[in-house]
Amino acid sequence: MANNVFFISLSKAGGAIGRGLLAGLAGTVAITISQMIEMKITGRGSSDAPMKVAGKTLGVEPRGVADLEAAKAEDNNDQQEEKLEEKVEANKEQFSQLIHFAYGTSWGIARGALDLAGLRGAPASLIHFGLVWGTALVMLPAAGAAKPVTKWPGEQLATDILHHAVYAAAAGAVYDAMPAGSYSKKRKWNIFS
Repeated sequence: MANNVFFISLSKAGGAIGRGLLAGLAGTVAITISQMIEMKITGRGSSDAPMKVAGKTLGVEPRGVADLEAAKAEDNNDQQEEKLEEKVEANKEQFSQLIHFAYGTSWGIARGALDLAGLRGAPASLIHFGLVWGTALVMLPAAGAAKPVTKWPGEQLATDILHHAVYAAAAGAVYDAMPAGSYSKKRKWNIFS
């Protein structure tokens, strides 16, 4: 009987994590679309904050940065330096997108954890929003990737809240739409049968 409880609990946790990852991916797609629309309207360029934070946290950088710095130090060939700069900029964009999607998708696990704690629906989405946005407000300035929120103009603050609300709403809607599965006491958890 104790074995059954363990495997049922493990199954519930695994299901919540899996659904959370899918919900996090959906939320990341939604926030990306929201940001793309906003950038088109405002003319704002894409953010390099994910790249800066990942670089500081993980000690990594986009491919070609070291080569570009070496070429600038030599100061021999402006044409080669220009090609390297173009390549590095493309790599920075790819690296930023990779980090953006990995970060947003992984935050879906928190949504699954809220479900395991007994929270679903709007309350879980609201807490999820607070966790994701609150972390960004602390982490980005700490990594030197953004000014402290107290120094943001009102429009920037409102835009950031909107984007993170889109993420949390989409992730929550997708998470809550997925069935949690049924766990029957009659079900046998014998791995050999």
